[in-house]
Amino acid sequence: MRTAQNPLLRSALEEISAPRVLIGHRVITEGDEQALLAAERGAFSTSVIKVRRASGAARVVARELMRRVGVAPQPIIKSAGGMPLWPDGLVGSLAHDATVAVAAVAKRSDYLSLGIDIEPAEPLTADLLAMVATAGERAAMREAPLEGRLLFSIKEAVYKAAYPLDGVFLDHHDVQVDLAARRAIARNGRTVPFVYGRASHFVALAFVRASGTGTVR
Repeated sequence: MRTAQNPLLRSALEEISAPRVLIGHRVITEGDEQALLAAERGAFSTSVIKVRRASGAARVVARELMRRVGVAPQPIIKSAGGMPLWPDGLVGSLAHDATVAVAAVAKRSDYLSLGIDIEPAEPLTADLLAMVATAGERAAMREAPLEGRLLFSIKEAVYKAAYPLDGVFLDHHDVQVDLAARRAIARNGRTVPFVYGRASHFVALAFVRASGTGTVR
């Protein structure tokens, strides 16, 4: 299946750099729902077509990344908690908005977990900004509505990276983001580094290295 790409988004992904992490994207296309493998379809049996289509697109990207890392493409099923389950030896993350799907994959020997998120580079409404950003984060903002969207993407990525390790549900205010240092601290004490890029979308990648960076302190 040929992967349709967004040139602007590709430039944002090029800004994201984490050693030995592969990242890819795909413009969601009619028919991508057919990319869901038999083992994956059950989790989406009651989902609307746009969810099945986006989930299929994300898995197209993920399986391409599996090939690049030297692993035979396999189903990516959802756990009871809703997180994707990856083949032995790999960690990864999936995300999509209404138009684009992204995936990140790395070897478990290098990373304990990854989290990726994508959001359109558009301002948040005032009510959503208050839900996403803490008072301290809002005080530090220069472009509050737009930076709020970036914070939303980062916090979603951090949650995806932290939850498989800790099993702790995190609200947006449970994660404090330091944009300058490119790290976030969750309420349980876990520090999670992140990187991000911006073009037509914000894309954030959070990660916990196997060497211990990002563990609870």
